[in-house]
Amino acid sequence: MIRRRLIVHGLVQGVGYRYSCQLHAERLGVRGWAANRDDGTVELVLEGEEGPVTQMMAWVQRGPRHAEVTRVEVGEETPEGAVGFDTF
Repeated sequence: MIRRRLIVHGLVQGVGYRYSCQLHAERLGVRGWAANRDDGTVELVLEGEEGPVTQMMAWVQRGPRHAEVTRVEVGEETPEGAVGFDTF
């Protein structure tokens, strides 16, 4: 079990990024959340088995069709037993 916190930069608000992220995470069985930040970035917490979290992190680099991801900051955290995937 691993947990990662990501800050996604670029055109990632107003393009369905969080909703698409939730759908993709649920398909992969990844838990956590996605939230818009005041600075125009999206913050994500991803928790689950290493393989699915790694796959989700690869998707985050692209995002949905109308997103333009320019950079992703990744931090490691201790798993907390997240349940489901929420958006804020």
